[in-house]
Amino acid sequence: QVQLVESGGGSVQAGGSLTLSCTASGLLVSDSCMNWFRQAPGKEHDWVGQVSNNGESRLTESVSGRFTISRDNAKNTLLLQMNGLKPEDTAMYYCAADRWCGSTYSHWGQGTQVTVSS
Repeated sequence: QVQLVESGGGSVQAGGSLTLSCTASGLLVSDSCMNWFRQAPGKEHDWVGQVSNNGESRLTESVSGRFTISRDNAKNTLLLQMNGLKPEDTAMYYCAADRWCGSTYSHWGQGTQVTVSS
């Protein structure tokens, strides 16, 4: 039984930082394509970034230079270090995983809320 549990969300002022965590059970982060998505109220569900099963990391252009995506294999955890936060980063952030990158994802967490105030 695969379970993904997000944590680390909260409320910060613009320019602040947060680090999100996605801790997996029933699945090895090192053998999976691990992703962050986000969704703001009234907006579409957007892909943020991923670490593939071979360790390749990618971020969407809107967060590149501010966010860092990584995995901690010892803790079986996906991380998203978020610096220089902007109000437009406000969203529910979801962890999603599957064996391979590039398609829909079978496993999803319940999300963690990030709110950035001006």
